[in-house]
Amino acid sequence: MSVVIDITGLPEEHVVFSPSPLAELGAALHALSEPAHHPGLHGWTTTTLAGLEPDLAGRLSEADILWRSTRSDILLPSRPRPGATLAEELDSVDTLNDERYVRAALEINCSADYGDEGPSPLVDEEARRRALERAAARGPKRLEFVRHLLADPPAVRAWIRRLLEDCDRSFFADTWQRVRGQLAADARHKTDLLRRRGLAEALTAVSPAIAVEEDGGGRRMVVDKLAQGRTTAVDPAVGPGVTLVPTAFGWPHLLVLHAPGWRPVIEYPVASRELRAGPGSVEVMERRLEALAHPVRIRLCRSLARAPYTTGELANGLGITAPEVSRHLKVLRDAGLLSTRRHGRYVQHRLDVTVVARLGSDFLESVLR
Repeated sequence: MSVVIDITGLPEEHVVFSPSPLAELGAALHALSEPAHHPGLHGWTTTTLAGLEPDLAGRLSEADILWRSTRSDILLPSRPRPGATLAEELDSVDTLNDERYVRAALEINCSADYGDEGPSPLVDEEARRRALERAAARGPKRLEFVRHLLADPPAVRAWIRRLLEDCDRSFFADTWQRVRGQLAADARHKTDLLRRRGLAEALTAVSPAIAVEEDGGGRRMVVDKLAQGRTTAVDPAVGPGVTLVPTAFGWPHLLVLHAPGWRPVIEYPVASRELRAGPGSVEVMERRLEALAHPVRIRLCRSLARAPYTTGELANGLGITAPEVSRHLKVLRDAGLLSTRRHGRYVQHRLDVTVVARLGSDFLESVLR
């Protein structure tokens, strides 16, 4: 599974690396609403939440459908190069018509129609029903917010802008001042890599989960995620290009805006102490979990976690044939869960406990990516 961005024929100068104060505020609001996703930000989230005025905290709770389970597209840059200030980017959001704004604002996780160019819930009764149904599943407060947005888009849009401006005054201006230098430096570094070594190497530096694939004259960015989606970076209606936005609040998320009719955006976490080597790919994580989903292999792991054993020893211990043990060991070895070494004529196998110990965090990183 992956999100694919078609970049066939796209000049590399149309790939833009740039910080976005609006995207960073969206990432910060998500971290405040889901602090368990971001253990490395515990100090910041705790201090910021404790310092919020009750009125602002209440309004954030009303609107968190915009950033809690997923990030609404209105909180990502809609122009090739993000604005230098939050006000500039909010001005850009204000240029969207109501139908486009509401459709983007109500993008809610688990929505199967994200990749469809369907009508806005402002003009289509079925789209409206689906939006209200998804909001209702998240509680009465979110449902009331969505009802107000559908009933009076201009008023709620103005309310959302004031809310984001109040966040800026309350905590985000100081936060942005602290992180923007790091984000700008990262964007400059990736831009330099792009110019000197090409797109593939620049994207590898962004994340090992992003690759460039080419075949039959086509070229595409492929983002390894537990999600499927497809868009193009050469849509004549929106102009060619992809925008890549660094964030100090993003890990473990790798966010991809791939809605039809929007310029593709990838928001990626900058390197920090919180980052570590993950499973390499979603496929590797799935293969490792599948390898352990068998009672015989679980029993083999019990022995192999304690000491190295030969195939014959394991067969005798489990009361099964050596060929059957070999088949199970191959599955574990192919998944990267075993180490094997030879001592004379004996071949010993042992569980790689370091890899197994990471499985829980690898799983969580993969599903949150």
